[in-house]
Amino acid sequence: MKLSNTGMGTTKLNNIDEMYPGQSILLQTGQLVQYGAGLFGYNSIPLLVRRKVEQIIVETLNKYNCIEVLLPTLQPDTIWKNSGRYNHYVSDGTMLITESNKGVFCLAPTGEEAMLEFAREKLKSYKNLPVTFYQIGEKFRNEIRTRGYLLRGKAFPMLDAYSFDVDEKTMAKSYENVRNAFLEIFEKIGLPVIPIVADNGAMGGKKSEEFMLISEQGEDKILYNEKNNIGLNTEILEREDYQEYLKSEYGIEDISNFKEIRTMELGHIFQLGTRYSEMMNGKFINQEGKESLYYMGCYGIGVSRTVAALYEHCIINDEKWGPSGFVLPKSIAPYKVQIVPKMDNEEKVEFANKLYNKLKEEGIESILDDRENLSIGAKIKDCKVLGTPLLVVLGDKQEGENIELENMKTGETQVITIEELIKIVK
Repeated sequence: MKLSNTGMGTTKLNNIDEMYPGQSILLQTGQLVQYGAGLFGYNSIPLLVRRKVEQIIVETLNKYNCIEVLLPTLQPDTIWKNSGRYNHYVSDGTMLITESNKGVFCLAPTGEEAMLEFAREKLKSYKNLPVTFYQIGEKFRNEIRTRGYLLRGKAFPMLDAYSFDVDEKTMAKSYENVRNAFLEIFEKIGLPVIPIVADNGAMGGKKSEEFMLISEQGEDKILYNEKNNIGLNTEILEREDYQEYLKSEYGIEDISNFKEIRTMELGHIFQLGTRYSEMMNGKFINQEGKESLYYMGCYGIGVSRTVAALYEHCIINDEKWGPSGFVLPKSIAPYKVQIVPKMDNEEKVEFANKLYNKLKEEGIESILDDRENLSIGAKIKDCKVLGTPLLVVLGDKQEGENIELENMKTGETQVITIEELIKIVK
């Protein structure tokens, strides 16, 4: 990508939101555009980061034998009335609806109803089970209190997956399978999440866990045992049988060593049992030739929340000015190298284009800052704003075919050849 084609001008950061500095920087630099409370547009780089997160989710879930599908986000009100949740979602204002001469339609806030309708026609026999379907699609919730920019919006991309099993035992196996997939997904993204014992709440069912990132920007408080890397949502303690529940389901007998910390929820998984199957008559023919209810699991990752958490997690600070940008993980960053030539030196510009084209031939995406009338110092600041992990400056100190490569996370520099740069990035 050549920055001269993007319309990007000089970046000046002012009055950065202390609570959410990462997303504040994205907004100030035009990488996010706000259309209203909880409604955002993505510029090129955050969009590519989001797609990389989605790619990791898809590749990992496929590896764990889950099946990708795509369901409509605009749905007839009838499927919600069938489950009994229509009046609840409409009365509390969460669901966005539209009326037409063809009927009443809903913008889906979640996917249980649509997925059960989808599965019913395909999973008619025990021979078709177990199976886990998943999708990544837009969800809509008329949040009264939007918070944290992408962390709690009205429209947001979400991974939602649903497992269908013949009984409670196989449901637990499907649950464990997706749980392991989620841990691998967040590890690949570069976010050290903790699975937290949670209450099923309105979702119903037997067991659930949240995937939390330790963060002062989070709106959840949990109890955490650092030694064993085990946590639990404080809502659990409101259950009358919490001690028995923690011991039987999670093997936790003593919480005296747990301390309270603040976290950000990025994912949630549930063992739903037969609750939704009962409400929507979700049945299959079992081995005895009789009708039996699906045992279901439900699994979700907030994609936009994960992107937001990643930017906040990767923030870098200038000793003088405070938050000044990001260094995205190499596995996530859409552009690995940023090339900053001295634009009034024809020889440096020619070498920069040579390097840019060579990296492109090798399948390495890079950014060439070919904007005129900007100092190298200003361009280095913009490298931080864009989150590029590696920087090459082609100024007066650069000689011959050697280049100076800077690791933007550590500040370490090394003088290398183009061939050595390619090996490092690959």
